Amino acid sequence: MLAAPFYDPLKSYEENYTEGPFNGFVDGVEIAGASPRFDFVGIKVSYPLGIPAGPLLNSKYVTAAFKKGFDIPVYKTVRSGEFPCHPFPNVLGVKIEGDLTLEKAKKPLRAEAEYYEPLSITNSFGVPSRKASIWQEDAKKAVNAAGEGQAMVMSFMGTVREGQTADEFVEDFARAAELSLATGAKIYEANLSCPNIGNEGLVCYNLDMTERVSAALREKLGDKPLILKVGYYQSDQEIEALAHIAKKYAQGISSINTIAAPVVDISGNQALPGSPLRLRSGVCGAAIKWAGLEMTRKLVAVRKKTGGDFAVIGVGGVTVPSDFKEYREAGADVVMSATGAMWNPYLAKEIKETYPNA
Repeated sequence: MLAAPFYDPLKSYEENYTEGPFNGFVDGVEIAGASPRFDFVGIKVSYPLGIPAGPLLNSKYVTAAFKKGFDIPVYKTVRSGEFPCHPFPNVLGVKIEGDLTLEKAKKPLRAEAEYYEPLSITNSFGVPSRKASIWQEDAKKAVNAAGEGQAMVMSFMGTVREGQTADEFVEDFARAAELSLATGAKIYEANLSCPNIGNEGLVCYNLDMTERVSAALREKLGDKPLILKVGYYQSDQEIEALAHIAKKYAQGISSINTIAAPVVDISGNQALPGSPLRLRSGVCGAAIKWAGLEMTRKLVAVRKKTGGDFAVIGVGGVTVPSDFKEYREAGADVVMSATGAMWNPYLAKEIKETYPNA
């Protein structure tokens, strides 16, 4: 049975930001920590489990995640400047039979304000961001909330602006990295799976741009660990090219983000209001686990093939403890859960008790 989520879909993003987190995430129960025994991009952590970029809106959410036993939480992706959220609603349930294959994702999915097991949702926020001066100070609080064997990951991205050149986009991405350094985080993540470059799609699917951004970020971050957050790749050749980029510039690859599909209401109309571009919305949860596992296996294989040593962070569809085990058996160095953690504040506790040795 699903618990009430720590991000309330019935409230606006702003209400969740200022008033949240909610429900079981703030029930006062803390999960006891353990001695650090796993290495993650050069940082010792207690357990290879976290929450990826998305639902942890600010330091209150990150602090709650630490207390609930998620040892590697990711601070919601920030930008170099202020950026608005998409119109409400931003989260809806989608009932999907079996896997959301790429073929199935071509057809409209019906969304509603009800949530079912196995749990899958669609979310559409547009990566909102406070001013840098605000998120910098808040993220410092989140960094300092870590207990022994815990580390926050600072996620950031570049912003596409009208009339912008490719060089200007790379510069903005590097600026976001530079601003992020002020938080004192131990680990940094370049979110290449959300921002769009004009009509070209996700940055991670433009491998030339991915390399340009990665090179610029490495220069800004010095020897700080860098993770590249990417989507699902259909091409093995592209995965190998990504591995070569990570080998040169990064310490980890995190995959996947979501699988996009048309999302409609009961009448067949666009479910999420605003721009026609919101007809296609990212789906996450149980229905995309197949894609996350596939990417994990392929990244592990290509890491060996290319002689890389980057960590593989498996993301997508981790809603019950056995999902965590599947990812670990697929070779993931770290596993992260967003949707599953949102609706089950005790998911980390359940996973750690079921698989004490990870």
